[in-house]
Amino acid sequence: MISIQGLKVEFGSQVLFENISYVVNKRDKIALVGKNGAGKTTMLKIITGEQMPTSGTVARQADITIGYLPQQMVLKDELTVKQEAQRAFEHLQQMDAAIERMNQELATRTDYDSEDYQELIERVAEKTELRSLMQSENIEAEIEKTLLGLGFERSDFDRPTSEFSGGWRMRIELAKLLLRRPDVLLLDEPTNHLDIESIQWLETFLKNRNGALLLVSHDRAFIDNVTNRTIEISLGKIYDYKVSYSQFVELRKERVEQQMRAYENQQKLIHDTEDFIERFRYKATKAVQVQSRIKMLEKLERIEVDEVDRSRMRLKFPPAPRSGDYPVIAEDLRKDYGNLNVFHDVTFTIKRGEKVAFVGKNGAGKSTLVKCIMGEIPFDGKLQIGHNVKIGYFAQNQAQLLDETLTVHDTIDYVAVGDIRTRINDILGAFMFGGKNADKKVKVLSGGEKSRLAMIRLLLQPVNLLILDEPTNHLDMPSKDVLKEAIQAFDGTVIVVSHDRDFLNGIVSKVYEFGEHRVREHLGGIYDFLQKKQLDTLQQLEIKNAPTPTDNIETQNLASPASQGKMDYQRQKERERLIRQAEKKVKTLETRIAELEQQLADIEDKLSTASTEDLDIYYTHSKISRELEEVMAQWEAAGEELEKAKS
Repeated sequence: MISIQGLKVEFGSQVLFENISYVVNKRDKIALVGKNGAGKTTMLKIITGEQMPTSGTVARQADITIGYLPQQMVLKDELTVKQEAQRAFEHLQQMDAAIERMNQELATRTDYDSEDYQELIERVAEKTELRSLMQSENIEAEIEKTLLGLGFERSDFDRPTSEFSGGWRMRIELAKLLLRRPDVLLLDEPTNHLDIESIQWLETFLKNRNGALLLVSHDRAFIDNVTNRTIEISLGKIYDYKVSYSQFVELRKERVEQQMRAYENQQKLIHDTEDFIERFRYKATKAVQVQSRIKMLEKLERIEVDEVDRSRMRLKFPPAPRSGDYPVIAEDLRKDYGNLNVFHDVTFTIKRGEKVAFVGKNGAGKSTLVKCIMGEIPFDGKLQIGHNVKIGYFAQNQAQLLDETLTVHDTIDYVAVGDIRTRINDILGAFMFGGKNADKKVKVLSGGEKSRLAMIRLLLQPVNLLILDEPTNHLDMPSKDVLKEAIQAFDGTVIVVSHDRDFLNGIVSKVYEFGEHRVREHLGGIYDFLQKKQLDTLQQLEIKNAPTPTDNIETQNLASPASQGKMDYQRQKERERLIRQAEKKVKTLETRIAELEQQLADIEDKLSTASTEDLDIYYTHSKISRELEEVMAQWEAAGEELEKAKS
């Protein structure tokens, strides 16, 4: 679908990458990975055509559509959420208008035998057939399903987009992009503004979606669950593996180790040979052997080890001063904004040394509770901060609060006090801001670099209660790993607000779930919590389908033991019938999916040799692709029906 050949990108005298070549195929789901500043976003912009490379070519298959979700975008606030989502289907309206114009032209022309008239008829037929293939009778249902999946409530649909935060407006843009169903989907950090439930929904959507995907994300669990190919950009090169990210890490490690062993053996050979040449260079009796070894070195193909980015942030929080046994105690806590209740009846206790997570949908009150703990906003109820508690706070927007006119060095110098000022350069070096990087202006830093700089400010004074609100947004995977290790080693108390499951795993031993204006405590790690949530969902489903208490009382009063047993038997038979029916439907749809996928594979083989005039094969391919999408949706719904019948 997309072929990239000999790509080179330069910024001034700096070469970002050079001689990059690879192909994006129809069913590729690619994780584009690398450290911050490696060129991932630049690569996406080049594919979309927003940015031109210094040299090289990007060849795109004719008529493919590309959808791109950037990290940052300019958003307009003129419509409601639903109206904005409906804009995803504007291309259908444009196509209808084009067909109408051509039909009007046909009606007014009289040169029926001309070649131009015949071409116009063919264009009308082509556009009309393509439009019929793209017709969806369930546009409203698709919009509703996508918005609900991304965390919106039905009550949000008619609210103006201006009432939502930047993160929620980014979700609207993501919804529009998914509804357009482009052939190639480019997503740059789509999970930064999503909660855990929405991330899981997006995972399922992307796994079941047809078409190519290029994904930039620092969420290891997310890209592992979605992608089947990994392309790493590192120090100007790419490494392309047809495996998931976790497998890529292991294979990459093995490859570099093998190269290193071969390189070391060759270097020893070269060193011994050069020693021989130097020792006997001027001895006539060894002249032939010396010349032979010189020629051997000249012909030797030197082994090169793939460049490995060994720069690594070194992070260690200062020892935590001892605090009281209970750094945070909340009793009947409540927060309202006017008539809007954020949460109520919140009661919990965090013990010294505990590491806990705040999770839940955006807007459920996680950051609001953090602000209550920080004393930044008023609240009702009791919130007690323990004896000798010293709080270190990293806010979601911490990086945006930096003064962009200052240099990296001055940013730290202005807040450092006492002896710490003599060690600023050492601290900056540990955070990969050594040398000339310390003189960079904050405004030229990437999002990840700004986050690292904001993190330094947190280390300038010892604290015993760390409150980190989305600390991993914009951090690359190596930096996240270092931060995770530092938090694990920290001997104080930690509250982490995060949607990153992989990051939270191994850190927290307790999860506080925010939702429905309440805060619920769950003991165990993040994956224990997610497993419990899935069970909770099934239990709630059973409760929903169960008879009401009144129905139970009436049944108990009116039914004899014999008739009750007969009713139970009938219910069991009905349940088994529904399960058999649902299983048969799932199996039938799976068979049809396999047939359609095989038909597509056969057609794609033909497409590689088909002439551009062979339009029928393109129509057939488009028709089967649409049918496959519809059958996949039916299969997903049938699977849900089967689970419901079993529960």
